[in-house]
Amino acid sequence: MNVRPHISRAAVAGAAVLGLLGLSACSTTASGRTDDGKLKVAASFYPMQFLAEQIGGSHVEVSNLTKPGVEPHDLTLTPKQTGQLSESGAIVYLKGLQPAVDDAVAQSGVQHIADAAKLTRMETHGPEVDGHHHTTGDNHAHSESEPGQDPHIWLDPVKFAEVAKGVNTTLAEADPKHKADYQKNTDVLVKKLDALNKEFADGLKNRASDTFITTHAAFGYLAERYGLTEEAISGLDPESEPSANRIKDLHTLAQEHHVSTVFFETLANPATAKTLAGDLHLKTDVLDPLEGITDKSRGKDYFSVVRANLAALQKALGTK
Repeated sequence: MNVRPHISRAAVAGAAVLGLLGLSACSTTASGRTDDGKLKVAASFYPMQFLAEQIGGSHVEVSNLTKPGVEPHDLTLTPKQTGQLSESGAIVYLKGLQPAVDDAVAQSGVQHIADAAKLTRMETHGPEVDGHHHTTGDNHAHSESEPGQDPHIWLDPVKFAEVAKGVNTTLAEADPKHKADYQKNTDVLVKKLDALNKEFADGLKNRASDTFITTHAAFGYLAERYGLTEEAISGLDPESEPSANRIKDLHTLAQEHHVSTVFFETLANPATAKTLAGDLHLKTDVLDPLEGITDKSRGKDYFSVVRANLAALQKALGTK
């Protein structure tokens, strides 16, 4: 007889503690605000941070889960970062690029989430993307590497503008009070991205060659947009090693398509690109996939680095 009340009291106490914990967890997530009332936005890596900052302006505090200099594909999250993520008022990320982030977002309990992969049309690209072939959504890969879903949508200004509009919607839902400001900031950003698209289209118009070689297959959408052919040494993963057959193919096509330059990038190891360039007596240059900004970046933000990429491509492709 005496045991049952004891159990029920313990159960009630336990339930109360759980309830309090639940309430405190909910209130943290529900608030999603800084002490001075700004919307806390968690961004998965630099391009998502850039969008959140440009659109959110003074109404948001943006934290980037990927620190400068870290290759986003390799990211692991600390328990502290995972905790901070669940305290956000909104999350801006790209599903499929960073498995650790995908898992943390799924468990975060945050209501307002912008997934860039759902905000524009994703395509499957392999090591070779020929921008002249628009017959299918997928591109044929000329090596034994399997093509995969290409996440690098931010390198195409048109697709990046589509993502910006979706991020605007998410921020406005998370913080309706500043909806008009978010819309205004988005309109300004989209106009700049439209101008950037025109700069690329005009700047790459008269060229001696269409083909460029790069470390990993980050520039497929850009190649498609402007009618270029990207040949990547490795596939979508910057750390994967190319096969002997792939290197042999690159030797052949470099000669056939009058390739002048092998591009490497700031965050991935340039050794293979430099070896290939040395073997073929070609120049090397940087084409930045813009996965993060560091001291080595050719610019301080998205626009300046993308314009540096345009200048590098113009030089390599012999534009007049």
